[in-house]
Amino acid sequence: MNKPNIIMIYVDDMGWRDLMCFGSTFYETPNIDKLASEGMRFSQAYSTSPVCSPARASLMTGKYPASIGITNWVNWFGREDEPDLAHRGKLMDVPYKHHLPHSEKTIAAALREGGYATWHVGKWHLGGEGSLPTDHGFDINIGGNHMGAPMSGYFSPYNIPYLDNGPEGEFLTDRLTDEAINLIRRNKETKNAPFYLNLWHYAVHTPIQGIKEDVEYFKQKAARLKLDQLNHMLEGENFPFEWQKHNRVERRMLQSDPTYAALIYNLDKNIGRLMQAIEQMELTKNTMIIFSSDNGGLSTAEGSPTCNLPLAEGKGWMYDGGVRVPLIVKWPGNISANTINDEVVTCADFYPTFLEAASLPLIPEQHYDGISLLPTLTGQGKLEREAVFWHYPHYANQGGTPGCAVRIGDYKLIEFFEDGNLELYNLKNDISECCDLSNDRQEIRDAMYKQLCDWKEQVNANIPANNPDWKPI
Repeated sequence: MNKPNIIMIYVDDMGWRDLMCFGSTFYETPNIDKLASEGMRFSQAYSTSPVCSPARASLMTGKYPASIGITNWVNWFGREDEPDLAHRGKLMDVPYKHHLPHSEKTIAAALREGGYATWHVGKWHLGGEGSLPTDHGFDINIGGNHMGAPMSGYFSPYNIPYLDNGPEGEFLTDRLTDEAINLIRRNKETKNAPFYLNLWHYAVHTPIQGIKEDVEYFKQKAARLKLDQLNHMLEGENFPFEWQKHNRVERRMLQSDPTYAALIYNLDKNIGRLMQAIEQMELTKNTMIIFSSDNGGLSTAEGSPTCNLPLAEGKGWMYDGGVRVPLIVKWPGNISANTINDEVVTCADFYPTFLEAASLPLIPEQHYDGISLLPTLTGQGKLEREAVFWHYPHYANQGGTPGCAVRIGDYKLIEFFEDGNLELYNLKNDISECCDLSNDRQEIRDAMYKQLCDWKEQVNANIPANNPDWKPI
């Protein structure tokens, strides 16, 4: 069997409901919807973290963030000895790694050993010099560096390391897609090797910017739908960060931001361009395309550009709005078109999935927190996994507090470290995590909590201690 080309499209901060095929009625994503109609859409796909770097590390290693030691977003300056004091509250911050450890054998390294050309295009955020994509198994790196966002904005000049500035006004998502298409084309014209492409877009992370014409289009759409009036009627609750006395944020209750919609619209156009180029190069039949996001949508801070309802909260939170993400997989001849999969999966599962799809031996000592999705992708079986875990022992910029969680079947248990409070939800009946069952289902609560505690001990999870300098607002 020919080894399939593998394209991993990873979007930054895209919420579970930010696509039309996942329920958005304001954003427009016809090309991504087409991708979904040609492949499999997962309704219960999860990131392993509510923030970016830990999830990206999971994808690359097949492990949970707690197993790797990267439990928070990586300090852009790589200073492990300088905790972010501004985020300290009732609890102290815990130490974590600020680069992807070289002891980890990444999926890129494993695929390269198996004969693949390996390329990274876009955001990396797993370390700077000494821990770049080319230090972790990639032949080529375009735009991957220590940065977690395009700080100079989406319009050139970008001032992004390992990406030359383009003509003034060039849009970053357009440029990264051009780079990806050029890599595929050159490979096709030369050695025609199977390839693994990380196309990790900076979109739709802040700063929220869009092409002028697209922004204007969605401004008119919002006015036509009277979304400004609805936003006023559904104004989200303002609440303070207890650990940042002067910072208050508002929950967005409706998808209505024209600029965010324009940013998604442009991303969608570029996914369409990529798929068209693959078709023109006659690579479609032997190419697996995966589309997903590194964490939930940003809905409670930094302008709160999107809304994840009916999921609770968003990026930075242990609730499903922070960790449930869109996932689409297309692989012609192997995955039935226009199918919906309700199994619980995580980004740590991609590593063994890619190896098995490429007919390469698994490396169980490396990707031990992930399981291959091939049986459920091809309709040949169910996944055999009892539980999925999260550990985020940090204060998030978006309002979330340190905690951990476990999902077993339809039930999800969250432990909040500040006060030891436990919350239990049946996600099948209560997708919005509104009805806490911890008192009504004590046997389930206690059994799941024991399993969570056993797992924390197994991975030697760091638990934050009380902050002696903390004073309530």
